Amino acid sequence: MEMLNDISIQTLVWLFIVVFVLHDLEEIIWVESWIKKNKNKVIHKVPPGFRKQLNNMFNITSGQFAVAVLLEFIIFIPFTFIAAEQGKFFIFLSFNSLFFLHVFTHLGQSLYLKMYTPGVVSAVILVLPYTLYMYSRIISEGLVTWGEVLFSIPVGLLLVPIVLFGHELGRKIVK
Repeated sequence: MEMLNDISIQTLVWLFIVVFVLHDLEEIIWVESWIKKNKNKVIHKVPPGFRKQLNNMFNITSGQFAVAVLLEFIIFIPFTFIAAEQGKFFIFLSFNSLFFLHVFTHLGQSLYLKMYTPGVVSAVILVLPYTLYMYSRIISEGLVTWGEVLFSIPVGLLLVPIVLFGHELGRKIVK
């Protein structure tokens, strides 16, 4: 654990981009083939009210998904820079709060469906430890407070429309 404390805050902040890319690569690589293989099983396991919306989500290709990821990546870079290089953490913290919560959507999906879902492995192995350690470090070093962490959650949710727009853009750009 002491070795982790040798990582500078600046490096730790930039590692967000690495963890984000690795996590989303797992999703990009597996989403299309996973949907083709499991679509019918999954549709029958979800409540009827969700089936139409889920069916629409299941018409995505890996390329279309990658467009949404690229849009997020483009948005994350300047705010990661601002946190790492200028010490202004709030928007970065908001993205990480959403990233942290995203782990539990992956876990919930896999547990509910009783199967692997794209992204669950990297969410548990990379995202969860990264976000917990990042919170621990920036709070213990007085860079943010628990109040800011809690307030960052609803602000992070503002990213959801951007993600949805990215998926829609992906459908329009990549046929």
